[in-house]
Amino acid sequence: MCGLVGIVSHRSPIDGEALARATRSLAHRGPDGQRWWLAPDQRVGLGHARLSIIDLATGDQPIANEDETLWAVVNGEFYDFERCRRQLEARGHQFRTRSDSEIVLHLYEERGPDCLAELRGEFAILLWDQKRQRLLAARDRFGIKPLFHAEQDGVIYLGSEAKALFTAGLHARWDMAAARDALLLGGTPGRTLFAGVRPILPGHYLLIEAGGITSHRYWDFEYPTADRPERSDADWAAEFRAVLEEAVRLRLRADVPVGCYLSGGIDSCAILGLAARHCAGPLRAFTLSFAQPDYDERAAAEEMATRAGAEFQPVLVQQDEIAQHAPDAIAQAEMLFSNAHAVAKFLLSRAARDAGYKVVLTGEGSDEILGGYMHFRQDLRVNGAEAGMAAANGAGPALAAIEDRLGFVPGWLRIAVMQGARMHPWLRPEMLASGTGRDAAWLDELDVDGQLAGRDRLRQSLYLWSKTRLPDYLLTALGDRMEMAHSIEGRVPFLDHKVVEAAQRQPAAQKIRGPVHKFVLREAVRDVVPDAVYRHRKQAFLNPPLLAEPAGRLSALVQDTLRSRAMAELPFFDYDRVSTLLDQLRGADETQRAAHDGMLMQMLSACVLAQRYRPA
Repeated sequence: MCGLVGIVSHRSPIDGEALARATRSLAHRGPDGQRWWLAPDQRVGLGHARLSIIDLATGDQPIANEDETLWAVVNGEFYDFERCRRQLEARGHQFRTRSDSEIVLHLYEERGPDCLAELRGEFAILLWDQKRQRLLAARDRFGIKPLFHAEQDGVIYLGSEAKALFTAGLHARWDMAAARDALLLGGTPGRTLFAGVRPILPGHYLLIEAGGITSHRYWDFEYPTADRPERSDADWAAEFRAVLEEAVRLRLRADVPVGCYLSGGIDSCAILGLAARHCAGPLRAFTLSFAQPDYDERAAAEEMATRAGAEFQPVLVQQDEIAQHAPDAIAQAEMLFSNAHAVAKFLLSRAARDAGYKVVLTGEGSDEILGGYMHFRQDLRVNGAEAGMAAANGAGPALAAIEDRLGFVPGWLRIAVMQGARMHPWLRPEMLASGTGRDAAWLDELDVDGQLAGRDRLRQSLYLWSKTRLPDYLLTALGDRMEMAHSIEGRVPFLDHKVVEAAQRQPAAQKIRGPVHKFVLREAVRDVVPDAVYRHRKQAFLNPPLLAEPAGRLSALVQDTLRSRAMAELPFFDYDRVSTLLDQLRGADETQRAAHDGMLMQMLSACVLAQRYRPA
């Protein structure tokens, strides 16, 4: 797992020192060395910050093919790469390293960009093709690994994080429309808070050539339009168990110790239970613990660790620690948080690093492929007429525009729009005006017509969530950015594409059966989890509210930051109204303080980003 930088210049030679600075800015992603390569004509440069996990001795990057006509840098892991390597060697390819990353060069030699379909894992890739004078920039199917691009004055910048682009020379500026979408809709695909800085969409690659930049899709969910012939619950569970266990087993491959992030929920417990079956010794399980009982899952996690024979390491997080580390976590993520849970994940990753770990298995993705959230159950129940009525009663142009485009409003989108409406009184008028006409325009970034037509409401909602909230928030704020802030590689078995494709084939009753969510997963892993976990209802992963302790350091951080000069200069919020709100919350009861938590967290995030990156 690593950090990537790429620069392509169509006008003048690249500044080698700028490439080096940008690569070093990602040292947190790759503390084991930062290297870079410039093409002979100095019009292309690649940088790599390495976190050494496989092939510790010879796996440095950038790497080249036999005749050095291809150069690449890779972030992530290609699983089952040994089998692929043997096949390539049998066809005459010669390898320089024992790294998994090198297979992409030789697969590209044979198939060009179509080689991406053969890769299994979490990855981002930059590959320079000297013969064709083009750069391939690709991202994994689900957006587990980040990759951004921007263009300025004839120079194209690419990197794992926006901060690398800024360090290389890109000017940081706010994207007002994207910021409005982030505040009122929770974000939209294909954009960031920074003008011109765009993510490569999951399952897509870019080709950067003299004639410009083109985007291509190589994978999508492709939900079926009808269920397969009826099978027994046991058959569905056996199929899912087989692909999930294989995905877990493959992700244990490393030349360094592998641990697990463990909560009390079925997802991470399933991963630990299956991983324990394939390890000679005990795994280390890291669990977040909170002093407030309503947020703490330590007891259930410890029972699971005992069941799996794992070494249990609870990580107690106090609100004062959240206050101390929130600015760094926000700056690392380069986005708005909706809760301080991301800061807690930041601290969990620090604990794993301090314990000597570089790799952890995590349970993210299960809810997305198996309908684990409450709003998916609502979508399962709602037919077309009821969906339209719900949108009409919800009011607001955003809901109406989404319904016009989709024919219904998914439950999670309705919640996001209604929550965003509560932000209106605190925004500057020009901020609200910046999004005029955009209430459903963001859907054009997705293949709505091709991927939703003929599918039932549940599959439509699962698709939209997995193309938006999953990569744009969950895999960022609760995944890659908080893990890589401390040089931790998170591996996500539920988002192995073979696991996802198995889940896609299952009928709704295997995902949601009455009050039971993720039915097929519970049946598939019942033998490796405690009965209490098997029967456990989902508990949202949240940190206690920012103002839970009115006299504490976290409350002081919120009050001080939102009254600061940075807040006054932000082009988003009405400073006087926010100050009045803060005055009112000083004397408010716990329920009132908690009701404003998400909004305050977004405001705090925006202020921190303004202070750290100073966008115009």
